[in-house]
Amino acid sequence: MQTGSNKRLHLVDALRGFAIVSIMLLHNIEHFDFYYTPESLPAWIVVVDKWIWDVLFFLFSGKSYAIFALLFGFTFYIQMSRQQQRGADFGGRFAWRLFLLLLFGIVNTAFYQGDILTQYAVIGLVLIPFRKVNNRVLIWSAAFLLFQPTEWLRFFISSTQADVNPGDPASWAYFGQMHTYITGSSFIDTVVGNLSNGKTAVVLWTWENGRVLQTAGLFLLGFYLGRKEYFNDYQSSRKFWWQVLIVSLLAFAPLYFLNKSLDTVVDREVLRRPLQTIFGSWTNLAFLGILLSGFVLLYSQKSFKLLANHLSPIGRMSLSNYILQSIMGSIIYYGFGLGLYRYTGATYSLLIGIALAVLQGLFSKWWMKHHAQGPLETLWHKATWIKI
Repeated sequence: MQTGSNKRLHLVDALRGFAIVSIMLLHNIEHFDFYYTPESLPAWIVVVDKWIWDVLFFLFSGKSYAIFALLFGFTFYIQMSRQQQRGADFGGRFAWRLFLLLLFGIVNTAFYQGDILTQYAVIGLVLIPFRKVNNRVLIWSAAFLLFQPTEWLRFFISSTQADVNPGDPASWAYFGQMHTYITGSSFIDTVVGNLSNGKTAVVLWTWENGRVLQTAGLFLLGFYLGRKEYFNDYQSSRKFWWQVLIVSLLAFAPLYFLNKSLDTVVDREVLRRPLQTIFGSWTNLAFLGILLSGFVLLYSQKSFKLLANHLSPIGRMSLSNYILQSIMGSIIYYGFGLGLYRYTGATYSLLIGIALAVLQGLFSKWWMKHHAQGPLETLWHKATWIKI
């Protein structure tokens, strides 16, 4: 049992590290949520920039965060099962732990408005009432949430009404105000802007793009995978992961091309938007299945395992690294810092992202040699178990 547990933790840490690094690369080419194309770039750089942008978004956009969300639910299972073995109920303590995560998220939002920790802290509450349901209820509930029922309801209601122009999504107006504080030289103005206008924009965008229900569904799915011990002994679960890989491969291509063809197939914008949210979400889930199952299956190979384990220290202190990358990114790209958003396209930003990922990897490896947990993980753990 102990051996299986160790294998599980190494694999999950490596997966979480992979998610953190890929999120880092995406955030860099996005200038940490501030989309800006520098002027006077050489023509060949513009071409390379577009290629890099398209490839990274294809590989990681909507997928890296999904891995992170899935593992969040899996981690809840690990923590809950440990408490059950001690005869304790983890529900109340987990709610307190989510409140602490909310505080971490608020700090992170001050530097980077696209923070997901505050979202996880709120949406994570869904795990508490599901902690005692049976597996059948759990997996069907996850499937229902991932089905995007609110978007289907929106589609069917709109299909019975006269054609109307739905207008721009509400989040656009708030995103349009980012330049007033991101480009400025005041750190205080940036913090206030991120916590007010920026957070409003991201919350609206999260709902508009189906991320609320998808995140909740992924939490439950990760919890289910923990119960079934599919990460626990990945050698014995190879049949399951091969099935996930095959189904995901078969589903991805038709979903991807269907989503891309909606602009020409559906002429009413009010109908096209919910369908794009639905099929875009499902496309990302299919690709998530490919990435996740492929990673687990390759992890059985010694050479890949040695390579992947370099990501484990990053994954073991994912909270610290996630917040640290927000701080570094805002200093590098925003106006109060170096303001490199004015000069770096996707190519240069990717190189910066790779350098930062390497530095985080080296720092994480050094830190984990001397400590059992990352710095913020230690603080989170101690505050979680404070006597209340």
